Amino acid sequence: MLILGIFVAANLSAQNLSITSPDGHLKLTVADKDKVTYQLSYNGNSVIEQSSLGLSFKSAPAFDESFKIASHKKNSQKSTWQQPWGERKNVIDNHNELLVTFSSNRKKASKYQVRFRLFNDGLGFRYEVAKQKGLSDKIEITSEDTQFNIAKADGATAWWIPARGWNRYEYVYNTSSFNSIDRVHTPFTFKNSEGIHVSIHEAALVNYASMTLNQGRFGELEADLTPWSDGIKVKTSANFKTPWRTVQVSKDAIGLLNSDLILNLNEPNKLGDVSWVEPGKYVGIWWGMHINENTWGSGEKHGATTKETMRYMDFAAKYGFSGVLVEGWNIGWDGSWFHNGDVFSFTKSYDDFDLAKVSEYGLQKGVRLVGHHETSGSVTNYRNQMQDAYDLYAKHGVAQIKTGYVADGSDIKRIDDQGITRYEWHDGQFMVNEYLHSITEAAKRKISINTHEPVKATGLRRTYPNWIAREGARGQEFNAWGTPPNPPEHTAILPYTRLLGGPMDFTPGIFDMSFNGLGDKSNRPQTTLAKQLALYVVLYSPIQMAADLPRNYEANMPAFQFIRDVPTDWQDSIALAGEIGDYVVFARQERDGQDWYLGALTDENAREVEVNLGFLAKGKTYQAQIYRDGDNAEWKNNPYDIAIENKQVTSKDKLTLKLATSGGTAIRFKALD
Repeated sequence: MLILGIFVAANLSAQNLSITSPDGHLKLTVADKDKVTYQLSYNGNSVIEQSSLGLSFKSAPAFDESFKIASHKKNSQKSTWQQPWGERKNVIDNHNELLVTFSSNRKKASKYQVRFRLFNDGLGFRYEVAKQKGLSDKIEITSEDTQFNIAKADGATAWWIPARGWNRYEYVYNTSSFNSIDRVHTPFTFKNSEGIHVSIHEAALVNYASMTLNQGRFGELEADLTPWSDGIKVKTSANFKTPWRTVQVSKDAIGLLNSDLILNLNEPNKLGDVSWVEPGKYVGIWWGMHINENTWGSGEKHGATTKETMRYMDFAAKYGFSGVLVEGWNIGWDGSWFHNGDVFSFTKSYDDFDLAKVSEYGLQKGVRLVGHHETSGSVTNYRNQMQDAYDLYAKHGVAQIKTGYVADGSDIKRIDDQGITRYEWHDGQFMVNEYLHSITEAAKRKISINTHEPVKATGLRRTYPNWIAREGARGQEFNAWGTPPNPPEHTAILPYTRLLGGPMDFTPGIFDMSFNGLGDKSNRPQTTLAKQLALYVVLYSPIQMAADLPRNYEANMPAFQFIRDVPTDWQDSIALAGEIGDYVVFARQERDGQDWYLGALTDENAREVEVNLGFLAKGKTYQAQIYRDGDNAEWKNNPYDIAIENKQVTSKDKLTLKLATSGGTAIRFKALD
């Protein structure tokens, strides 16, 4: 009887808890048999095998295998909330929640919770740690022991960029098997051997280190937090919550694109009325520097002059653009600015640039100056000037600022409280907080921020809607001087990887492909002209740049018309077709309007894609204004061949899109009745 009693007690101490997604396709199981684990399946097939949970601390015992399930609560939610701007106006939040309390018999650091939310499109979970003995005012996390053990990794294909290298996300994406993966950034996307598409990322990254993924044994991914310069991963205090760890799951590639999971796991808008946040399109003094027509610094070729800015403002006003970006206006660009960000002043301009004059000139024409601050990673220098710099811009009606943190991955320079220079990672906890500080300071002045060389997007645009865009991947500028330039598949990978986190300021719209010559050996956009137009629909951002020089647009007004017409704020967005790295087709409806827009693009392979127009309003007739690759178009030697044609269509119709090599199609569906 004693032996039987021990056996029963042992079984009672080990528990399994489970919830399913609202549609029943996903199932989450949480267990504590030998250690605390979670497991995720899709339609009965395992996606994430049993994977460990836990945290380790410098001065407290770890949340380890001694923990058991102590209690749990379940909850469900179905609601709709509105974005002030975004891919869609109305977002549905429909999930089932499981809050599990884990405890241990020891006296210190003996309790923590994990909150799981299961949506139809995936899973989110986070750690929630209350104040307790051993964990109070000063907590230093040395590792997060979260695992993602991938089911059926053998035969899976992954799309990824390396983490903690010299760069800050600006890599060409790798397409490989799991054998080739080492430490990777998220979003990390793969398709398992059964064709299930999965992307691992995080949501609501605040006051915590960015999570990268490190592969130990084959298929076993572990959270690998980006450290401080002293090696500690996270410095916090009691009652902390980690970011959400996310696993998006879909039976096909476009299911990932139609997911709102990342946004739904972020907190609602904290800024109140944000009607001052203005989506739109802009031009700028930018591309000329990249192709060596102008310089950022002073001199005969200086781009950011009063005269040149006013010329760009005339162009913007004439063709309906809301802003003009000016880079290189402020003192500090001369000499080796890349290696010495301390030389920048954010309030003093070069003698040939009059900030007050150009701002007033633009406002008279209905065009705002888009501000620019490059830090070269010297963030203490920037913080010391930030309030004065933002006040100056606010005084002159500047409503958007593009900030830059050009520095190698671990070369963010800060001065600590003792006056000692420290170097941090772009995506460590220090910089996570520094980026957000710029957002909240800007919001006080009704200024929006477009962060370049940022920490990755994790949906914080919902909480802080003035974080209107960011870079965080290889953008258009690599096509001017990158070695190599972005390959044709690059923009057919970005929607399924980087853009799952949020908008990207890619800066599309290059019309002159031959500034360095044509062919496939020169630095140039490896696309057709029609594909450059399609980027405005496929690569979402609430602010889109017409990145080329004004003269190149005026030399091709028929194609330029699409850039003038296409909105940047949407009522709804639907991914219609695609495969990762091969092609993608998006349809988007203009915010509070009737017109729809379609963008389709392909990799280096020409292809035909049939598109059902069932997304159009039933009973309405539309004029399809089609900008497509010409019959002889191909990206290497004939990128300019474009056909522009109109036809009437309804929701009952289908279109066959013929995409050239690295080609595309852009369509405006103009409602006629």
